[in-house]
Amino acid sequence: MTSATPANQPFRVDQLLVNVAKDRPELGQRAARAVGDTIRRLSQQQAFVNIIFASAPSQNEFLDALVWETDIDWQRVRAFHMDEYLGLSPDAPQNFGLYLKQRLFDKVPIGAVFYINGNAPDLETERQRYSALLEQYPTDVVCLGIGENCHIAFNDPHVANFNDPDLVKTVQLDHTSRMQQVHDGCFASMEQVPEQALTLTIPALIRAPQLFCMVPGRHKAQAIYHTLVEAISEKYPSTCLRLHPDTTLFIDQDSAELYLKNR
Repeated sequence: MTSATPANQPFRVDQLLVNVAKDRPELGQRAARAVGDTIRRLSQQQAFVNIIFASAPSQNEFLDALVWETDIDWQRVRAFHMDEYLGLSPDAPQNFGLYLKQRLFDKVPIGAVFYINGNAPDLETERQRYSALLEQYPTDVVCLGIGENCHIAFNDPHVANFNDPDLVKTVQLDHTSRMQQVHDGCFASMEQVPEQALTLTIPALIRAPQLFCMVPGRHKAQAIYHTLVEAISEKYPSTCLRLHPDTTLFIDQDSAELYLKNR
């Protein structure tokens, strides 16, 4: 259920806290401040902070603002990314690991970065390697987005499993997910978008104590509406965020438009 609150004030849908910004820059600033505060707090309580980051244009403003957050001891941060295309050149501009390297990891003195290798000669070995790293360094924070089909990471509806036994798996991307990469300007046509990826599973993401989800843009309005209104199920994978005890969803007026209009 949605709790009644004044306009532009944070509100809850089930356990999910929803924060509506006026535009993408404000969304990025709010999210970066919240994530920065969390890193600073956790750094006072433990030796290292383990964070999973999403790679997508929806994260641009957030990551740009996070670089400027002060008093973060980045040398005590271990970073992971949540998905990677299979067979895409490591220096291709669409490579997710490269995106994070250019947006964040090259700009702060980060302690360690663990990349998924989408060109590993043995995908099962790579899957096990990355799963073992996630077990060795339990996730403290996840910074994610939501896809046009409500995927989180590359858990599209046809492969999403709220009780997935694996932490990492190989998936076939659906048409909507691949088309989103064209809408985002990452590829010129869908024929150029890889058909497969390695992705962290939904349990690998939601077992983290704290999640921050950044979803700006009018092209995400339908996904936000489904996320906040539909029954919680794998048909709309992002609906699972409403059950997590500490997740904040950052949206802007454009991505919130459909939900707020029908609230």
